[in-house]
Amino acid sequence: METGVGMSFHDIDKINRRVRAADYLTVAQLFLINNFLLEKPLSPADIKPRLLGHWGTCHGINVAYSNLHYYFKNSIDFQFILGPGHGFPALQANLFLDGDLEKVDKKATRTLSGIEYICKNFSFPDGYPSHSSPMTPRVVTEGGELGYALGTAYGVALGHPEKTIAVMLGDGEFETGTCLASLNFSKLISGKNNGRVLPILALNGYKISGPTVFFRKSEREQMEMIRGFGFTPIMIEGDNPEKFQHALHEASKLDDPFIIFKIEKGHTGPEEVDGQKVAGNYLAHQIPLPLAKTDPTQLAQLEEWLKGYHFNEIYIEEKGFTI
Repeated sequence: METGVGMSFHDIDKINRRVRAADYLTVAQLFLINNFLLEKPLSPADIKPRLLGHWGTCHGINVAYSNLHYYFKNSIDFQFILGPGHGFPALQANLFLDGDLEKVDKKATRTLSGIEYICKNFSFPDGYPSHSSPMTPRVVTEGGELGYALGTAYGVALGHPEKTIAVMLGDGEFETGTCLASLNFSKLISGKNNGRVLPILALNGYKISGPTVFFRKSEREQMEMIRGFGFTPIMIEGDNPEKFQHALHEASKLDDPFIIFKIEKGHTGPEEVDGQKVAGNYLAHQIPLPLAKTDPTQLAQLEEWLKGYHFNEIYIEEKGFTI
């Protein structure tokens, strides 16, 4: 049976399994120093002594990356640029799953030892930093200086008509003058001599300490603002792969598409911690369980969170990844 744009239920399951794998590896990088397959109950000794990184934007990155990976799987001229560089554990999880990380770091194999390696070395001295860095395959600039991704994407497209570049933007990033000014490039470099740029705005509603401006606008205001810059907006709500694939198919028929990807900040993570709303709030931005090493309640929440991805169905030590 077919559903969506040439998609079977098997295809949808395949994308969902990849997202689950990437989400699990993202959370494991943020928290774990031992017990990476949860073969025994989590203990304080399994948690890193210092928790550093960003969770809130990561599920959205994993959803977008997985859907783009599926849609453009047969294209050698597709490129992905990530604006929210602070969501690096998600990017690294995907580079790890694709084997790209192993090409530059031989220890990052798609095995248990590779999982241990990337998790132990995330946000660790002489390891992987919490933001994208020059050691990341194909990284042009370090993440954290938000605003440059869209301009970089148009620069990549310049003079390369064969290329399609998807660029993911954070809605906090969308408040920077650099990002907003870069929206004008769609008209400055349009034409048959340049590549196609597909902006994807991850509209999760919050930045580090409060709500974002664009999220506060009505949907009509959001769509009209994007139209005002000469784009045709396409709205996606939620992480359903069928909706995302439909949006990518629709975008392929337009000259200047712009996807607004509405996804809850911190989705699939803890809903509430110590009586405070976390998922769908700015408190999901960095480490949502900051006391996981010392607080038994937060440790139990982390274990429940990780088990919710059913990683044992996706990675089997004797067989490897089944995605």
